[in-house]
Amino acid sequence: MNIKKLTTMAMLTAISMIVFLIEAQIPIPIAIPGVKLGVANVITLFTLWTLGWREAGAILVVRIFLGNLIVGNMMGMLYSMAGGVLCWVVMCLVKPLIDRRHIWVMSMLGAVGHNVGQLAVAVWVSGTAAIALYAPVLLLAGLVTGFFTGQCAQAVLNHMDKIQKGS
Repeated sequence: MNIKKLTTMAMLTAISMIVFLIEAQIPIPIAIPGVKLGVANVITLFTLWTLGWREAGAILVVRIFLGNLIVGNMMGMLYSMAGGVLCWVVMCLVKPLIDRRHIWVMSMLGAVGHNVGQLAVAVWVSGTAAIALYAPVLLLAGLVTGFFTGQCAQAVLNHMDKIQKGS
């Protein structure tokens, strides 16, 4: 791995950590556990398109581990890791099937994967399948937030294209 790539990954990891920590402080007006905007996923999407799947996965795992360690939410790490990794897997599988104009589709499917991973952990931890009754609300929230984060990632990539063409 060259120095430029390593430096870029370190910068993207720091940005994703900052976004994660800021978002952790914002109260969500929905009383359903597990619903959040997931803005840090913009960095995962950006990395997946610019650096590759391995780098995106590495940044994701470091963000989840360190972010939850810093906020002191070790149980949250289990939920975040299951959701984040399943989201990443879904996005990696979908990426070859779409073009860059449809990153929002990949993001929406990844967000649904994230919610499925979190629900699976919740059912496992609680020992009750009744938690799966939250699925419709979480999946709808995942589609909405996934669309938003996908649009944000698309805007960042489009802006980077303009910068590169201008220089």
